[in-house]
Amino acid sequence: MLLVRKFRVLILMVFLVACTMHIMIDLLPRLERRGTEGRPGCSCPPPAAAPPRAAPRWPSKHTLRILQDFSAEPGSNLSSQSREAAERAAAAGGGGGAGGGGAAAAARTRRLIAPGAPRPPPPAAAAAPLAALFQHPLYGAALPPLADGDLLFNVNSDIRFNPRAAEQPEWQNEDNEEFLPTGETSIDSYPNWLKFHIGINRYELYSRHNPAIEALLQDLVSQKITSVAMKSGGTQLKLIMTFQNYGQALFKPMKQTREQETPPDFFYFSDYERHNAEIAAFHLDRILDFRRVPPVAGRLVNMTREIRDVTRDKKLWRTFFISPANNICFYGECSYYCSTEHALCGKPDQIEGSLAAFLPDLSLAKRKTWRNPWRRSYHKRKKAEWEVDPDYCEEVKQTPPYDSGTRILDIMDMTVFDFLMGNMDRHHYETFEKFGNETFIIHLDNGRGFGKYSHDELSILVPLNQCCRIRKSTYLRLQLLAKEEYKLSVLMKESLLKDKIAPILYQPHLEAMDRRLRIVLKAVSDCIEKDGYDNVVENDFNTDVNTVTTER
Repeated sequence: MLLVRKFRVLILMVFLVACTMHIMIDLLPRLERRGTEGRPGCSCPPPAAAPPRAAPRWPSKHTLRILQDFSAEPGSNLSSQSREAAERAAAAGGGGGAGGGGAAAAARTRRLIAPGAPRPPPPAAAAAPLAALFQHPLYGAALPPLADGDLLFNVNSDIRFNPRAAEQPEWQNEDNEEFLPTGETSIDSYPNWLKFHIGINRYELYSRHNPAIEALLQDLVSQKITSVAMKSGGTQLKLIMTFQNYGQALFKPMKQTREQETPPDFFYFSDYERHNAEIAAFHLDRILDFRRVPPVAGRLVNMTREIRDVTRDKKLWRTFFISPANNICFYGECSYYCSTEHALCGKPDQIEGSLAAFLPDLSLAKRKTWRNPWRRSYHKRKKAEWEVDPDYCEEVKQTPPYDSGTRILDIMDMTVFDFLMGNMDRHHYETFEKFGNETFIIHLDNGRGFGKYSHDELSILVPLNQCCRIRKSTYLRLQLLAKEEYKLSVLMKESLLKDKIAPILYQPHLEAMDRRLRIVLKAVSDCIEKDGYDNVVENDFNTDVNTVTTER
């Protein structure tokens, strides 16, 4: 028993000695530095204080591959090359005075923009051409009266709404107001994504003056991202993002800077999908008064906090790594450009992207996918039938659903829309199944537009040249947008300035749209000269009030 007590005392003493040695070893360097600093005869300068470092967020338990970033462009991970160029120009202009060097250095300093940070408002203009355009009579034509069968959803305001009743009876709206467990709420309290869904009808995705659309664009930028997953299918990486209010959007990350054009040796089917093209397509579609593109907004996303930390997709998570420049990168899984050679890198973890609001779930509103009659061959050597047969449209017009109704005119609208953007990648299109063949075409997937500003791809206009048909409303609006007071490039520039990651388009792209618009009008004019006005221009107005509006 005595031996046991002696052994315990010995163990305790050893433990105390070890603790004392650790404390002395820890304090000794500090005491030496203090003694050196206070010694009068010492000429040793005090050591410089190390800058405080934030605790790294990257989990130490996760082993990540430190791989080389093989981005094609040295500045490929910049938030916006256009903004970089603007800052360099400002720095060069302000360097003439005595303090010019300091001002130039300050201008060259790139500062990250925190998500949701307010941007300075655009400079006030003497006039607002966009507001004047939307007040024009051509943009005030009324729709036919809507019956129950013309609405995608017949909403009863007395119905209890609960978006996730099976998982969480309570939910929060954007004002953090908690609803009753039963989910009872009025239509006015619905989240903006749901207001967008219930506003869809046979003739349009959204009405001209629907306040929920502007609110939805703000939600796409500001709503907290709660989960992220890769979208299956497709050739390039796209992410499905879910927000705190249960809305969802499709995220396309930035792959090219604003100034980059599609290389001339690239085939149309291997071109990059551009996030800014998705944003610009939404604004162009609205200016043309089609309203067939779901709302899209640009957003600066934190790759660490808003993608990696919230994803449950293990395949996506495994592709994250830190580049040699200490930037967070990932590449996901897809058919093209999903490898370390084409990784998407932040600066250090911020990346631009477009967020397109989801359409209603297919279980609630089925959509039908149609093969575009003027689909390209997607082959390096073969040509499609329409490329070799000048009478191809006659065959199309004898085939349902193009033999009746407005579908052929919808194709012509889509053709004009794609030509103005330079989009050659329109292989399929979709419509809502509920409305049958008498409904509009949804203009989805516009990421391959705005690739070249120095080249006009005339083959995109072949459907218009072969069929020589166009809506009167479309034709009159195109004529209006060719006028100096309603110039398309000016209207697009003003509209795009509202986006949080403006500028969206490089100036030559805006100028290219004016040039292409003149080409479209020339093609219609040639058709009218050949076949006559009444055989080319289809009157889709209920009255003749708007037929002379372009003379204003």
